[in-house]
Amino acid sequence: MNLSEQISYASSTLELVKPSASAWVSQSAKKLRSQGKDVIDLGLGEPDFDTPSHIIDAAHQAALNGQTRYPPTDGTSELKQAVVGKLKRENGVQFESPEVIVSNGAKQVIFNALMATLNPGDEVLLCAPYFGQYKDMVVILGAKPIEVECKAENRFLMTPDSLESAIGERTRWLILNSPSNPCGATYTRSELEELGRVLSQHRNVLVLADEIYEHIVFDDFKFVSFGLACPELRPRTLIVNGVSKAYAMTGWRIGYGAGPQALISAMTKVQSQISSGACSVAQAAAAAALNGPQDSVTLFRKSFEARRNAVVERVALIEGLSLDKPHGAFYAYIDCADCIGRKTPSGQSIESDTDFTQYLLEDALVAAVPGSAYGLSPFFRISTATSEEVLMSALDRIESSVKKLFN
Repeated sequence: MNLSEQISYASSTLELVKPSASAWVSQSAKKLRSQGKDVIDLGLGEPDFDTPSHIIDAAHQAALNGQTRYPPTDGTSELKQAVVGKLKRENGVQFESPEVIVSNGAKQVIFNALMATLNPGDEVLLCAPYFGQYKDMVVILGAKPIEVECKAENRFLMTPDSLESAIGERTRWLILNSPSNPCGATYTRSELEELGRVLSQHRNVLVLADEIYEHIVFDDFKFVSFGLACPELRPRTLIVNGVSKAYAMTGWRIGYGAGPQALISAMTKVQSQISSGACSVAQAAAAAALNGPQDSVTLFRKSFEARRNAVVERVALIEGLSLDKPHGAFYAYIDCADCIGRKTPSGQSIESDTDFTQYLLEDALVAAVPGSAYGLSPFFRISTATSEEVLMSALDRIESSVKKLFN
C-alpha cells in the first residue's frame, strides 16, 4: 500500500464540511459530458455575459503601466476610494478608506470577518435558505450555525419575531443576504428597519450584510442597503459586496467589505496571513467597473429579469412543481414537495430533494442543486444566468421527467 493512502490529511473540523453543492453538481455534469451526454448545467451561479470591454482595457493598461507588484494587503488606494465613492453615491452610506478592505472575492471578505471575531461556541444566525458556504465557514472556525427557517409564505424573509427568538447569549453574528442566493428574497427598507429595532436591543450581535446581488433586482424594486436602513447599527455592521455578479467579473476575484475600522483592521490581519493583497491588475479592473459607465449593469439586469419572467411562466405549466417569483438575483428556488414520495420509472423512490435532483441529472440530463444544500427543503435551485433558449430547453426536459413520476 502506498504510504499516502495510510495518512488522513483532513482535520477533524474539516471533515464536518461538505464540498460546495453547486460545484459538486457542476463537476457531476462535466463528468457526464465527458461521457458524451448532453447535460445542461444550471448549477453554478455565474453570468454568461462577457466582462465589459472598458474594464478589460483598464486591466490591460494597468499591466502595461507596471502595476504588477505586491499590492497593499487591504487593497489599492485607487480601488478603496472607488468603493468609498460607490457606497456614498449608490447606497447613501459614508465610509473612509481605512474602513474598507479588498479581498479575493466576497467569500474571503466574509471568512476574514468570521475568523477575526468568532470564538469556539459562538453562534451565527443564518436565514434558511442561505448560501451554503456561510455555514461551512462557521463550522470550520469552531462556531455554531443557527438556522432560522424563513418560509416561502413569508417570501423567504426573516421576521422580527423569528430573529428575536433565535438570538441567544452566544449569538455573535447575523448574516443577512439581500437579494438572496438561492431564492432571490429581497428586503424593503421598512423590513430592514424592523429587524434593526430587534438588533438594537442586543448589543453584542454583529450584522454581516451580504449585498453582492444589489444590482440584480426586478419589478422596479428599490434596493436599500442595510447600512442606510439602520444607521444606528453602523458600529457593528459589515457591508459585503463585490464586482462578480453585477459586472460579469466572476473570474477576476474581487470583493470588498466596509465596516468599523477596528473590524477592518482585524480582518486585514487575517488576510495578511492567508493571501495578502488581491491581484493588482484585477483591482484596477474593479476600480474601472465602479467608476466607469454603468450601462452594462442596466443591460445585464434587464436580461436577467426577462429570463426570470420566462422561467416563472414556464414552471407554472409543470404539474408537480411551483415557484414563488424571485424579486432579485439570478436563481429560481423551485418547490418540488409534490414529487417527494413518488417513484421513478426504474422503481426508485424519491425521498428527498437530493434524490429528486439526482433523478433530474440522470433522467433529464439537467444539473440542479437540492434545497437541502441551502438549509430548506424540499426545493431545488437552478441558475437563470444563462440564455432563455437554454433555460427553456432545460425546463422542457424537467417537465418530461416530472411527468414520469406522476404516471
